[in-house]
Amino acid sequence: MKNILSVLALSVALLGLTFSTTAHADKYADKYAKTIADFKKAPEVQSFFKDAYGYAVYPTVGKGGVGIGAAYGSGRVYRGGSHTGDSTLSQLSIGFQLGGQAYSELIFFKNKAAYDDFTSGTFEFSAQASAVAITVGANAQVGSTGNSAAAGNAGNRTAAKASYMNGMAIFTAAKGGFMYEAAIAGQAFSFDAK
Repeated sequence: MKNILSVLALSVALLGLTFSTTAHADKYADKYAKTIADFKKAPEVQSFFKDAYGYAVYPTVGKGGVGIGAAYGSGRVYRGGSHTGDSTLSQLSIGFQLGGQAYSELIFFKNKAAYDDFTSGTFEFSAQASAVAITVGANAQVGSTGNSAAAGNAGNRTAAKASYMNGMAIFTAAKGGFMYEAAIAGQAFSFDAK
């Protein structure tokens, strides 16, 4: 019972922190531009920016858990380089996990069908969805870590080639913290057109 209360308190704190930093989205518009610019530094992502129909970007996703975990982040969706709406990312996970971290997430849409699917109002990735973890900067590296690229430690990353799966490609870049996880988790997204 004590663990559940601790997780709930941590989740509420994460959500409160995220809401407080995203309450004035226009005031923080530069955080989206900076996150996109950071992702563009990674060679693995550059071709996706050139060829994708659109993308969604989440500058900061906060994640934490002790047995039960949660994650939340606010983002924007773009088509042809234009901001078309706002989105939220939420995740609940159950399993062995401990810690907290923050990461950025970028989802590319290969074509109009994938974009329309994502922007239909509510969308979910299953627990089997995988992301490619990148390190943004001059010496970018790529790795694959299963259902959440921000979930493991850097030593567990294995080289992987980024590609579309069901019309979408997911990339994450760790911002800070550490989380050990062997949990089942799916991400859910909302979309509000601009």
